[in-house]
Amino acid sequence: MTRIKPDGSTVEKGEPVRQRVLDAAERLLRCGKAEFAMRDLAAEAGVSFATPFNQFGSKAGIMHALSGRRIETMAARYAAATPPADAAGRVRLAIEVAVAVMLEEPDVNRAVMGSIGTAGPTRANALERSAAFWALALTGEESIAGSRRQSASDLPQQLALAFRGALSFWSAGELPDDKLGRAALAIADTLMLTLARQ
Repeated sequence: MTRIKPDGSTVEKGEPVRQRVLDAAERLLRCGKAEFAMRDLAAEAGVSFATPFNQFGSKAGIMHALSGRRIETMAARYAAATPPADAAGRVRLAIEVAVAVMLEEPDVNRAVMGSIGTAGPTRANALERSAAFWALALTGEESIAGSRRQSASDLPQQLALAFRGALSFWSAGELPDDKLGRAALAIADTLMLTLARQ
């Protein structure tokens, strides 16, 4: 069964409410409404005013969920690629994938990344999700020996922190689109080189 929203668009019955709210938030961000009100979001999603709060707790919770969508997209694209045999090559591929995802909709992604530094009523897990993505690039690395094992186990989180740092400067407009990839690759190369020297 199809329901008609006030703007004339339709919503299929049974469509997951959380996804509808997130889709609506992305539409508002695409229209340049980074400071959207929750009332506007509810109207765009075709749900009650309370629904976004019930589903996500706050606007910060919504933005963290949108960040999670980006990380899921990155992971899916990385998984679909043919990664190189060496860890450094796989990390570089992961960066290329991550940067490509961020640059597909730079204005939307800047708004999302710029807002996830805001605390919400529930604990966020952006760092955990991001580290899990970077761990994909290190899967299968058996050549790490001895004292380097502990450093290697910390590497996914270090890569997550480094990439988030580059994204922070990019979100703030200090790092242009065409330099985001190079900056992220340089940081990752430094981390990988440091690990190799241990």
